[in-house]
Amino acid sequence: MRAGGEAAAVLKRLAAGRDDRLTHVESVPPRLGQTCDWPRWVPPEVLDQLRDAGITAPWTHQVATAEAAYAGKHVVVATGTASGKSLGYLLPAFATLSIAQAASPHRRTASVLYLSPTKALAHDQLRAVSSYTVPGLRAATLDGDSERTERDWARDHATYVLSNPDMLHRSVLPNHQRWARFLGCLQYVVVDECHHYRGVFGAHVAGVLRRLRRVCALYGAHPIFVCASATVAEPALSGERLTGLPMEEVLTDGSPRGGVAFGLWEPPLTSLHGENGAPVRRSATAEVADLLTDLVVTGVRTVAFVRSRRGAEAVALTARENLAEVDPALTDQVSAYRAGYLPEERRRLEGMLQSGELTGVAATNALELGIDIAGLDAVLLSGWPGTRASLWQQAGRAGRAGGEAVALLIARDDPLDTYLVRHPAAIFGRPVEATVFNPENPYVLGPQLCAAAQEIPLTTDDYEVFGSTTESVIAQLVRQGVLRERPHGWFWTRRERAVDAIDIRSAGGKTVQIVEDRTGRLLGTVDGGSAHSSVHEGAVYVHAGESYLVRSLDLEGHAAVVEQASPDYTTFARDVTEIGVLATEETCTWGTAELSRGWVQVTSQVISYQRKLIATGDVLDEQPLDLPERTLRTKAVWWTMPDSVVESLGLADVPGAAHAAEHASIGLLPLFATCDRWDIGGVSTARHADTGRLTVFVYDGHPGGAGFAEHGYAAAREWLTATREAIAHCECTDGCPSCVQSPKCGNQNNPLDKRGAVALLTALLSSEA
Repeated sequence: MRAGGEAAAVLKRLAAGRDDRLTHVESVPPRLGQTCDWPRWVPPEVLDQLRDAGITAPWTHQVATAEAAYAGKHVVVATGTASGKSLGYLLPAFATLSIAQAASPHRRTASVLYLSPTKALAHDQLRAVSSYTVPGLRAATLDGDSERTERDWARDHATYVLSNPDMLHRSVLPNHQRWARFLGCLQYVVVDECHHYRGVFGAHVAGVLRRLRRVCALYGAHPIFVCASATVAEPALSGERLTGLPMEEVLTDGSPRGGVAFGLWEPPLTSLHGENGAPVRRSATAEVADLLTDLVVTGVRTVAFVRSRRGAEAVALTARENLAEVDPALTDQVSAYRAGYLPEERRRLEGMLQSGELTGVAATNALELGIDIAGLDAVLLSGWPGTRASLWQQAGRAGRAGGEAVALLIARDDPLDTYLVRHPAAIFGRPVEATVFNPENPYVLGPQLCAAAQEIPLTTDDYEVFGSTTESVIAQLVRQGVLRERPHGWFWTRRERAVDAIDIRSAGGKTVQIVEDRTGRLLGTVDGGSAHSSVHEGAVYVHAGESYLVRSLDLEGHAAVVEQASPDYTTFARDVTEIGVLATEETCTWGTAELSRGWVQVTSQVISYQRKLIATGDVLDEQPLDLPERTLRTKAVWWTMPDSVVESLGLADVPGAAHAAEHASIGLLPLFATCDRWDIGGVSTARHADTGRLTVFVYDGHPGGAGFAEHGYAAAREWLTATREAIAHCECTDGCPSCVQSPKCGNQNNPLDKRGAVALLTALLSSEA
């Protein structure tokens, strides 16, 4: 898209006749590039390859990254999308491989391991790396799509292996003896898009990387870690937490950037009514499908980011149907792109995107990560993507060729999205957030230490590798009988593989396998703790865009049996939850109110599920369930208010006011703690047994916590102020999904008192900190 205001004109055309849905337009100015000289240590044959590829001079941040890594310093580069971060680690990698080849032409004496969050990104990087003919460079991918012969070749011959943390955890480290030659000459480990490793997943990846360091050291290697990230706060601290190593950081982006017209968009209220008669907004999915249609009709190359696989399919299908009414020849210009497709289908779609055969694509965040698509004009974001880092990462898919671009955030019907489209300063006037995870969480560290002990017996030297809680966690594992202490360290005692008990993308522990009834095909897995609410008997389970009905859930056998079906309804589990304070770690007073954080125990039980029509959201019925209680020991943040203050407010429904404040605060915490609302939970009560006061809890939904509650405590005044504003400024009368209703409420969003919640939070925040 050409410069000169064309991007803003596109937004204006989209908004025409759409009832003031465009709430704000931010103009992000262009940026000039800054180049510098090539490092002197780069071999001539590598420079020739780079120049032949059209790279005449590197950007300043590329050289700063390369110089640090080549000098033996662990480094993290945190610059914008399409800033060419990859050259920062390719320069030292290519130079090292070329020099090693010249010194030892007939054997592998240097290797590089590249790790990414997605297969698509690894394959895109493989295409880029394979376009060079650097001496000693033999590149191969290692992931779930790799055939056995490809895996064997990568292990025995490759010098540049592109993989992911899951494969490292499940395949390479448990079989490190077979990988000894590769690991023994490992020079660099590249951790790409490292800002995606957060929460419990981030803590598990941190454990995997520490295990990698131990195994490499066994074979005499001490690789340099190079982390690449979108622009995030405190990248060196995040890199150190991820790898356990001191990090230098490169922050100044030397690449050029085209201007962006960034719009915020709020769908209108409809005539439909949801739970308890609340008004319902038009869905973000429907809005995005219409906007994608309009952009494709006018030839604007667009990617629409949708949070779910099913949503991406729905947006693409609706856009194609809309286009068929305008011009049937345009229907093939739109497709969906998501994980779950066959490898060859993903590669075909990626090629069509890069060649321009597709004008519009509806994608999950698989396309957020690094796939180099030049020439896109616009990006649509269906709902807040979770962090400002992801927001700018997705928005950066457009304008990659240096031209002007359009980005548009379409709000979903929830408190956070509604708050953001009405408070643009919360997006554009703030720095990006830090990555939140806790690698010393004992519930994560315990399984990782078991896997490490199976690979190599643990010793006291590992206290420094795995962190300050290692000694106490090892002692607990010995008491449990899974580790045994001997004169030379701690050993794994079981016959089964330790890694089989860990799913690094979940909260750890046993997962439930989802098996198709008639074929016995394994569709996927869910964390054992969430199985009660997602694959209970009678639940609708969605996999790869297909719907299945759950026929049975065997909790002891860790399996759910499903059969394919196409019901016109979806299901929502209902539960009852109680919470108890185990230990208070920190407390501060706000006048007569108190804010605290610490350890809690959450006891919950799924008691029933509702069936709701997909088309209207109407509740068909509610079915009882007989499932056992679950307990969760985790971290929480909570605030209390004395009876005298509550009574002075004259609230009509005190429990409803606290409940509404709890729901909204859960909805807004992701803005301050880089989590999803599904990662956290809450409990509110007019008088809690442990505090003797009105109390509102928000807790981490993972055993041992993930760091979210601590961040909520640190940002409490800002967080709860935003919560109050989100409720007060919502245009509904008595509460709706945009302010105080929650899609995961176990009490059918009852009782809720919107006005009471505003009064309660106003009294809390008016107290002096």
